[in-house]
Order: sequence, then C-alpha cells, then structure tokens
Amino acid sequence: MRFSRFSCRSTTMLAICVSTALTRPVWAAAPVASPAGSVPVHIAAQSLEQALEQLGQQTGRNVIFTPDPRLRAITVKPLNATLPPEDAVARLLAGTGFTAESLPGGSMAIHGGKPQPVKTLRKKAALRSAAGEDIVTTGHHTRSVMSLDGQEIQALMPGQNPMQALDFLPGVTFTNVDPWGNNEQNSSIYVHGFNQNQLGYTLDGVPLGAGAYGNYNGLSPQRAAISEDIASTSLSSGAGALGTASTSNLGGTIAFTTSNPKKKAGATVRQTFGEYSTFRTFARVDTGTFGNNNAAYFAFARQDARPWNLGPGNSQGGYQVNGKFTHKGEKTDVTAYFDWQNKAEPNTQGLTAPTSLYARGAFYPDLNAAMANYPAMTSTKAAPGTPNNMYYFSAARRTDYLSYINVSHRFNDHLSWDNNLYFHYDDGAGIVATSVRTVAILTELGPYLDPGATRYIKNGQFTYSLHGVDPVVWQKTGGTGFVVRTTEYRDYRGGLTSTLHYKVGHHNIEVGGWYERNNNVQARRWYPLTATNTLTPYDMPRDPLFTQWANAFYTNTFVTHLQDTWKVTQRLTLMGGFKSEMVYTNGTLPVAALPQSLASAVAGAKTIVDTSTNTVAGGTVPSFRAFLPAFGALWRFTDHEQLFANIQENMDSFAATGYGSTSPWAVTSQADFEAFKKHGKPETSWTYEVGLRTSRALSFGPLTGVGGQLEYYHVNFFNRLGEISPPGQGISGVGSTVANLGSVTTNGMDLAFTLHFGAHFSVYNALSYVDSVYGNDFMDGATLYRTKGRKVPAIPAWSDKFVLSYHYGNFRTQFSGTYMGERPATITNSVYTPSRLMLGFSAGYHFDMIPHVRGLDLQLNISNLNNVRTWSSITPGDASTYTGYPTAPRMVFGTVGVEF
Repeated sequence: MRFSRFSCRSTTMLAICVSTALTRPVWAAAPVASPAGSVPVHIAAQSLEQALEQLGQQTGRNVIFTPDPRLRAITVKPLNATLPPEDAVARLLAGTGFTAESLPGGSMAIHGGKPQPVKTLRKKAALRSAAGEDIVTTGHHTRSVMSLDGQEIQALMPGQNPMQALDFLPGVTFTNVDPWGNNEQNSSIYVHGFNQNQLGYTLDGVPLGAGAYGNYNGLSPQRAAISEDIASTSLSSGAGALGTASTSNLGGTIAFTTSNPKKKAGATVRQTFGEYSTFRTFARVDTGTFGNNNAAYFAFARQDARPWNLGPGNSQGGYQVNGKFTHKGEKTDVTAYFDWQNKAEPNTQGLTAPTSLYARGAFYPDLNAAMANYPAMTSTKAAPGTPNNMYYFSAARRTDYLSYINVSHRFNDHLSWDNNLYFHYDDGAGIVATSVRTVAILTELGPYLDPGATRYIKNGQFTYSLHGVDPVVWQKTGGTGFVVRTTEYRDYRGGLTSTLHYKVGHHNIEVGGWYERNNNVQARRWYPLTATNTLTPYDMPRDPLFTQWANAFYTNTFVTHLQDTWKVTQRLTLMGGFKSEMVYTNGTLPVAALPQSLASAVAGAKTIVDTSTNTVAGGTVPSFRAFLPAFGALWRFTDHEQLFANIQENMDSFAATGYGSTSPWAVTSQADFEAFKKHGKPETSWTYEVGLRTSRALSFGPLTGVGGQLEYYHVNFFNRLGEISPPGQGISGVGSTVANLGSVTTNGMDLAFTLHFGAHFSVYNALSYVDSVYGNDFMDGATLYRTKGRKVPAIPAWSDKFVLSYHYGNFRTQFSGTYMGERPATITNSVYTPSRLMLGFSAGYHFDMIPHVRGLDLQLNISNLNNVRTWSSITPGDASTYTGYPTAPRMVFGTVGVEF
C-alpha cells in the first residue's frame, strides 16, 4: 500500500490503515464540498499513480492506495485549478473505474472498483485526454460557483486586473477604459443585476470590502495581489458561502486565491512591451521547500504606460511587492502573506451622452495651453471634430499595505480549526485640477476665500463678477484659473476570521465568526495651482487652502455562521445554515462644510436662499440581522450530471461614507439623519437558483467532450437606497436625503459550456439573459419618476462571450469575444446605449530545451482586435442623458517570460 505525503510508521499503523481502507463504505468518485476549502492543484499529464502522489503532496491530504498496474497504465490529463481536494481526486478518477473514499481527518482511500482490462482503461484515458481542460470550471456546490485559473487570466491579457477576466463568465459584465481593467474610477461590474458595491470580495479568505472607488472598508483585488500571483478567481454569482467575510454580498461573492510557493527553488521573470509606451515587469523568486516543510516566494511588479487618450508626460501604473510563506506541519499549517503597492492612475472624464463625440483628454502637462484654451476648447458646444470638455488633470493615487497570517490546526480525525488574522492600511486620494470659472466651483470656494463678497451671490450661489471671476478667489487659487481639489482617504482596519470544522457520521458541521475593526477618514481639501507650483496628478499636494469637510467613521463588524452539510446518500447532499450580521458604525464630523459651500441652484427664487446643504454631525447607526438563512441541495443523478438548488438571504450593511454618497451620513440635516436612524433599513435580497451541471467525455464524430452549466435564478431585492431631494420642497429645495426607493425583481438564465474537438481544439461559450426591473415609482423633490416596471440601467438584457482555443505541443492560441447588448442608460429607460462586440487574440509558444533555463515563453496579445469605438462604463442619468466613458482602442502587446 502506498501513501502520498505521509506513510504509516509502524506495522500496527499499517494494519489500521489497510483495515480502514477495506472496511469503510466507498463513495463514488463525485466530489463534495470540502470543509478545508479550495487549494491550488497543478498536476501535469502523467500516470494516475504519480498524479495521486502529487495530489497528496499539494493538498496536504493522505491519499491511500494499493500499488496496481492499472494505476500506472492510465495517463491523466493536466489539472491546473484551485478547488477542494475531493473535487481534484474526482477529476483524476473520472472514468477510470476507480473510486475514492473520504476517511476521518481528511484522508482519501483509492479503491479499484470494478476490474477492467488495462487496454480498456488506456482507451478511456485517451478519450478523457481528448476531452481537454475546460477554460471555465464549475464548482461542485449547492450554489453556482464558476472559476478561471491564473494561467487562463494571463493568457487573456498578461498583468490584467483579475476582475476583468470575470467578464468571460455568464451573468457578468465588466467594463473599463483601460485595456488591463485597472482604472478604478470608471470600473464597472454587474453580476445578476447587482453592481460592484453590492458584491463581496475576498483574497485567500481575507475581506477586501465592498469594491467602492472611494475606499472606506477595503481595496481592489489588483491592489491586494500582483496579477501573476493569482492562482484562481471564483464567482459565486447567486450567493456566497455562509462563511464568506463580507457584509455587502447581496449579489454574490468573488473569491481570489493567491498561488502557493513552489516546491522547487527557482525564479521567473516576465517582461511585457506594447503600444502607448507600455512597459510591465514581473519577477518572482521561489525558495523551494526548506527546513521542516517550509516554502516561500517574493514577487515584484512594475507597470508603466501612457494612457491612450492622454499626451506625452502622462503615465499610469506603479509598483507592487508580494511575499508568501507556508509551513506544512503534521497537525498545523501556517501561511503568512504580505502585499505593498503604490500606484497612480489618471482618470478619464466621462462625456454627457448621447453624443457623437468619443473621448476627451487633458491638457497636462501644458498649463499654458490649458489657460489659453479654457473655456474655448472645453466648451460642450465645440465642433464634433474637436475634443470637448478637456480638463487640466485628474488622477487616483493609492498606497496599500495588506498582510495576514493563517493558522489551520487538526486536533483529530473529526475536528479542525482555521484562523486568519489580517491587517490593512490604505492612504489614497482622488485629485482633480478643475477650473474656477464655473458657478458650481465658485459656490464651493466663495464662502471660504471671499465670504464677504455678497455682491457675487445670486439665488444662493456665488457667480461671475462683472469682469470675470471674483478677483479674491482668482488670486488665492493661484491666478491660473485652475484649482486642485482632493478627496483624501485613510483607512486602518484589522480583523480575525475563525472557523471550526467538525465531521461526524455523514455530517460536516461548520461554525465560524468574523470580527473587524475599521477606522476610516475621508476629507475634501482644496489647493492653489500657480504658474510656478503647478502640481501634478502623480504627487500629493501640500498646504491646503482649506479643508471643506472631513468625516471619520469607526466601524465594528460581528458576523457568525452555522452550517451543516449532510451527505444523505452517495448521490444526495443537503446543506442548511444561517449567519448573523451586526455592523455598528459611528460616523462623526470633525470638520463641517460651511453653509452655502455645497449649495445648488434654486430655480425661481426671488431672494437669496440658503439651501442648507451642510454635512451633518452624524452618530451611530447599526446594520443588524440576526437570522439570514441558507438552504441548498446537490443531487448527482448520474456519474456525470448534477442538479443543484440554493436559497439564501443576504444583507448589505450601510456604507460608512459621507457627503455625495448613498449612506445615512450623506443626508444634509441632522433631523434627516435622526429620522433615518429611526426608520431606515439596510438593503436585503433573497436569491433563488437552480441549475444543471455536466462534464463528460464523448465519442461523437469530431466532438470528444463537453462540460458546462445551465442555471436559472430569481432575486428579490428590498429597501433599495437612493439619494433624493425631500418631496414637497417646492422651490426651497432644502438639501438632500437618502430614501428607501422600493424593490427590484430580477429573473435570469445563464448557459456556459465548453466543447472539445479532439485533444487540441475547444470552443467555450457563455450566453446570459437578465431581466432586472424596478418595483416602485419615486419622488425626487417635486419630480415624479415613473420607474415601476422599468429596467435597471447599465445592465444589458443579453450578453455572450466566447473563446476558441487551439494548442498543439508547445504552441497555443486563442480567439475571444464579448458581446453586450443594448443597455438602458437612464432610470426611466428613455435612452439606450448601442450594443457592442469586442474581439481579442492571443498566441504563445513555450521553449523547454534551452540549457540552464527551465522554460522560455513568448506571447502576443491584441486587445479590441476589431477596434470598436463605443462606450465602456456608463453612469446612468435621470431623464434623457447619461455619462459615458470611452472604450480603449486596439492595442498590441508582447510578453517574454523566462523560468530558471
């Protein structure tokens, strides 16, 4: 009998192991959810015997089997994915006649099953090999889980934001003005009708927050890990697992998993070149296994490129460092991780659409041109052949430190305990150099820089003087006609997730908790821009003219969950459980905005009206639900097909943000805050999903394999929050408030499948339909918006994605495309964006016979191959217009990778 990773150390132990393997009931080689979670598995094409040995080494599980010529005769296809160990062994054994038995403590015993001739097994193995490896893998859970591994992410676009790769999954639409998907200011993702702020995000189980551009409780995934160090990206598109560390996952969970250190020491260097001065460097050093089952790696990345719609002197990118250490003990496993990144991304300003104008850029670094041409070149009335609305500069700067230490301990064969302690610090700012020649900007600057200039106030706003801008404001802002405004963020958060796994009989019981403390500060500051101190979008300005407002939030999050996964029979698994969420946020206002400084125009006013748009003193508002249930079932009605169903309720806690957001602290009077505190409810959703999965080898002409998933889902979304003016205000227009705008109902279907034609060619396709509609009309001031029955904007009803893949030997190539149908661009559906089809291409070759080098890779990528010119992300409007962001043009990139 052979044991991978561990061996029986005495005759007595050997007898016990043999007895256990022979007497325990055997379950079919169909996977079940693993309480230990998913792990990266990288197994090359080799004999089944060698593959099982490697599986044990990579997963830390005892894989027990008796030497058998049939195990050596069967050749398995490559397996590169992040998935539970039970799922991995099921893939290796599928169609071989062998079965696996789950033993107490996580061990897995391999049994011979029905004897078959070696010749027959070889034939079946060849058929499985011809079926190939799916581009998108489906998890074997009671809910929909689909994954992309890191190799596929890098094949689609080296160094890209792993969120962008999710656009190839059904039910997902991701848009960005950047070919790598890194620009956070206009990044947009929708999953089954929910936007990026209503999803949950984790990295190796560590919460990444709510995905907001203005950081308040986390960071984006591309800042949490270097793209090349991502082993897999998984989407639970209906509802995340109960143990997911998130309080915003109304529409599902996106889980990122970083790769583990390699067992063998070595180094990897990749260099990407491309259009618009692209220069991306990635380097990683692996120590290999050392000491007592220790291993580590250190990785570095630098990206620099000129934004495609800006001139020379502009750049985007920055630096990033990752480090990871693992220790595999006999009872205890330890993982430590560190990430540091510093980046600056110039922002692309949106256009007021519909319009035939496509893009607008920035004058930076030519201040003289900006001064000479404003407002002429920036006029919205500019001729269609000229760029409109050019600004001086705008950018987002972020610096992050993220670290965690994970300790997993196995007490015995039935009980294990996972703990993850983490800390995150963020320091960032959104920076805009804007003109002082607008009424809106003068309204903000006037109360601070020239409070006595009442002759420039009309209907509650500062206006132009008779000879231009108020001369006091002009001089104090630097005399250039531009002023720099920042929204500055600082975030300190840390927490602990802890989960006990207990296996008894046919039950896997999970009890867990999560606590996080988050201290978050946001401030709006203004800085002068002079001819000698012009400032840049890549450096933080100093010595502000004034701080307009500052919010400070202190949040304590408590989440607990209880879950039981019951294997009723070999083919039927039931899941049931619930979680409790308690989020307490104390929002304070160290600096309040002056009256008038956030005012808006008051139409029809005959006298000066103070609209009282002040930030509020705030207080503590809880988001609390004691019982959020989940139920699911998984029925393996054949060796290749499964039915799954899941019902789950989730809550989105109130966002810890202030002015200009949809949050209790964004209202403009303390009375409104107290009323919301008393009557306001957090957003909640009920998600229902049912689906069918299949994965089987075929012998049907050229078709040799198929795998995929069909899913139907229904979502009831309640207590949708929105920022409005209080109804019945008439021309007084006193402030704004956050109100409950009613419900949203969503129905949809997803179909994703991969067809394999022999061992070298495959076709992947993902077709989606979604119908997400508002359930109520609402009042905004004196205006009635008839939104009941209207579609939620920015979401296409139909979308389709495809990837054609061919590989032969060391050569591989892919031709891909994403189609997005028309999107409603306003809440009343009065305007739609045009549909779009974007194509992509990649090809690569691996050289493996070079002395002193393990491998050399060459890769070519072309984004937006058909050079489509249309909108990417959009910000929906109220009536007849919306804000649109352009799509990046066709770009060509080349990558050279060397492994030592």
